[in-house]
Amino acid sequence: VFLHGGPGATQTVFAAQTLRWEDHVTVVQYDQRGAGKTRHRNGPAAPGELSFDRLRLDATDLIDALRSMLGVTKVILAASSAGTTFGLQLAASRPDLLHAYVGTDQHAVVAESKATAYANVMEILRRTGNRKGIRALKSMPSDPAGWTQTQSRALDRWAVKADPDIPNMVTDVMFPAMMTSPLHTMADIRELTAGMTESARQLYPELAAFDARTVARDLRVPLFVFQGAADNVTPAQCARAFTETAHAPVTRFAAIPRTGHLAAFTRPQEFLRLLLEHVLPAVPRTPEAGTL
Repeated sequence: VFLHGGPGATQTVFAAQTLRWEDHVTVVQYDQRGAGKTRHRNGPAAPGELSFDRLRLDATDLIDALRSMLGVTKVILAASSAGTTFGLQLAASRPDLLHAYVGTDQHAVVAESKATAYANVMEILRRTGNRKGIRALKSMPSDPAGWTQTQSRALDRWAVKADPDIPNMVTDVMFPAMMTSPLHTMADIRELTAGMTESARQLYPELAAFDARTVARDLRVPLFVFQGAADNVTPAQCARAFTETAHAPVTRFAAIPRTGHLAAFTRPQEFLRLLLEHVLPAVPRTPEAGTL
């Protein structure tokens, strides 16, 4: 089961890019409450409806339904970006449902990660002589704790586009997938962008305060984190530090080279290789073990 990020950025648009995964695992993706096709069908989330707890419970309900539908007792839970927040909470609270947790674009301690991202992006902007970006970042308060949602998202935008040596998450990865997805119409794309705006507004306070260390003090499922080596939205060094200090039966961090944010969908074959090399060997070898 794959939890998308954003918040509200549905990843069902990447179905074609992940087809090869289905040679080895059953991939289950869904558009979360207030996002994508779910928003199109049920309408936008009401004010105050979205929270990490609500999204965690929604994911739990889906896993329970899948267990009955597919005849399995446990699944592998994967999560990307904002999905790694309540995804990690689900792994901590319901280990009985999971073979393993796999985070990619993993959030660690968000306040610390933002400070690291700021320093990393500023270094790239200076190295590439991007004076516009330098001015934009210098205009922000030095302490991320004082940033507004708008300022935080501004840093994310520069983190995505500052480094010319890695694929741009938006223009090279997300946008082409959206425009070529056989599962999505232009109406679906409009719902996707509207859902991202609404979801981010409701969930930002929780996201800004998130601390993965407090969630993963005593995980009872294997923990894997596969991060883009050049990710400066959720910096790789922060995700590595979190993984190396987490308490779980198995912990494993791997960096996906030449990749920023949305690493699993930028390099889907490399993500699959890591699943096959590290995750599947750590779960029971039964017919039900390969539900992602």
